[in-house]
Amino acid sequence: MGVDYLYIVDFNDSFSRVSPQNFVSGMLMPLGIHTAVVGFDFHFGYRGEGHAGMLRELSDYKLEVTIVPPFLIEGDKVSSSSIRLDLQEGNVKQVRRLLGRPYSLSGIVMHGEKRGRTIGFPTANLKMSEHYVLPRKGVYAVRVGYEDQMLQGVMNVGVKPTFHENEIVPTIEIHLLEFSGDIYGKLLSVELISFIREERKFGSIEQLVAQITNDADTAKQILSSEE
Repeated sequence: MGVDYLYIVDFNDSFSRVSPQNFVSGMLMPLGIHTAVVGFDFHFGYRGEGHAGMLRELSDYKLEVTIVPPFLIEGDKVSSSSIRLDLQEGNVKQVRRLLGRPYSLSGIVMHGEKRGRTIGFPTANLKMSEHYVLPRKGVYAVRVGYEDQMLQGVMNVGVKPTFHENEIVPTIEIHLLEFSGDIYGKLLSVELISFIREERKFGSIEQLVAQITNDADTAKQILSSEE
C-alpha cells in the first residue's frame, strides 16, 4: 500500500498506563509525526482520558489532526462491534448490509468423521485459514467458491449434538448442493447468505436426515432467488 514504515506497539499493562500527555510527547512527537488521522470516537492514554481534540493541544499545536466522521447507513453507525454482534446473533443479512457484501470466510477441506456420507449428505469440513469471527451456531444457506466455480451449499456451524454430548468446540461443515468430487485439501471460500435455523439435537438419525433434506430445499430456494 506504499507505507514506508509501520510501527506496531504491544498493548501491555505498562503501555495501558501511559498518560495522554506522555503518549503525545513521548511517542508521537519524537517520531516526527505531522498529521494524525483518527476516528470520531478515538480515545487514548490511561483509562481513555485523552480524546481527539486533545492531540493538537498536547503537541503545542504542532500536530495536525484529521477526524474521520462515523459512516452511517440509513442512520445506523457501521462499526466492527455491531457487525460482530450481528454475526453472533445470526443476523447475516444485516451484516451484509453493513459490510456492503456477504460475510465470507475461507478454509481448507479436511478429513472429518465422514458420517455425512453415510446418511446421504457428504460434508466438507473446513479448517479456517484465519481467525474468523464465527457466526451463531446453526444452519446457513451459503455460496461456495471452489476454483473457478461458484456453488450452492448448506453450512452447519456447531457441535453436532445429535452425535456428541460434551463437545464444546464448534466445527464448520458444508454440504455442496448438486456437486460431487474429491475436494480434500482444497481451498473453499464461503459467503453467508441467510440463516436458516438454530442447531438442535434430534431424537433419531431419520429425524436428522429429514431436517437436512428440508434445509437443503430451503437453501436452494433462498440461493435461487439471489441469482
